[in-house]
Order: sequence, then C-alpha cells, then structure tokens
Amino acid sequence: MSKALSLDLRTRVLAAIAGGLSCRKAAERFGVSAASAIRWRARQRDLGHARAKALGGDGRSGRIEAHSGLILELVAERPDITLAEIKAALAEKGIGVGIGTLWRFFERRRITLKKRRRMLPSRTAPTS
Repeated sequence: MSKALSLDLRTRVLAAIAGGLSCRKAAERFGVSAASAIRWRARQRDLGHARAKALGGDGRSGRIEAHSGLILELVAERPDITLAEIKAALAEKGIGVGIGTLWRFFERRRITLKKRRRMLPSRTAPTS
C-alpha cells in the first residue's frame, strides 16, 4: 500500500503556493504531482489543514451495519437460516448486499451459522 507524503513536504508546498506560486509550479519545484498540490490546497482551504487522511481500514461496512438489527432479527427468528436466504430477505426490503459482505458481518460479531446434524444416532453403526 502507498504511504502518504510527509506533512513537512505538504506545508512547504502550501507555503510556496501562499507565497505566490501556482499549484503546478509549486508541485514542480518540490517534485510532487500537480494533482497532489491542488488537493492539498483544497484540503487546507476546506479543513484548515493539509494532514493526510487515514489509510487502510474498512470504509464500507457502515452500509450493512445500518441494517444490523434487521439481520440479527432474521437470525433470531430462524437460527438455521443460510446467508443466501438472508441476502434474499434483505433484497425483498430493497437492501442489496453480497454473500461475502454478510459473511464479514457475522465474522465481526463472531457469529457462526453452522449446520448441525439433525438426526438420531444410528442403532446399527456409528454415524461419525
């Protein structure tokens, strides 16, 4: 994964821009891309600083977490429900998610939906 450029470099580029250079000229002078200098300037203008955003992590689980109550309710109603059935039930309510997304949802909560053998033991031979 890439690494953010240092705050020191960002402040020097932004100081050059504040000193009268264009974003493109300042970027050329310090050896960074013009797009980076433009983004840093916009970030400084909007937020008051040009610190880098956090890298990595999960930025999309919030979508499914918003429906966690509904998903957990489905599992409470039917403990043997499959991920495909949960996906179909959510789709009926207009919530489109993938099987992998549901799997990660349950993994975060350490909930396993294992199918258990639901038969009586054999009288003639062991079943496992």
